[in-house]
Amino acid sequence: MTQITPIHKLKVPIGGQEIELQQLDFEAGGMSFLRTRIREKSRFTIFDIDPATALSWGQALTAWAQLQITQTGAGSAPNPGGNNDRNGGE
Repeated sequence: MTQITPIHKLKVPIGGQEIELQQLDFEAGGMSFLRTRIREKSRFTIFDIDPATALSWGQALTAWAQLQITQTGAGSAPNPGGNNDRNGGE
């Protein structure tokens, strides 16, 4: 049986989408995958990615967010430990 471990949940303030990250570990072993679940009202988008893809995607997201904050002063970076299931969040 596949083991699913919650990693992080967040709600997008503009649009209201709920994003959930989960780690997938398969009974047969092998590499873990990152499952991303995006809920928009009654619609779900779910996809699983490997560690290398997750790293590349995470770096692209971080670079974009840092550029936006630097160029526009639009808010500040959120607390990376906030609302994290492994650290006592939801």
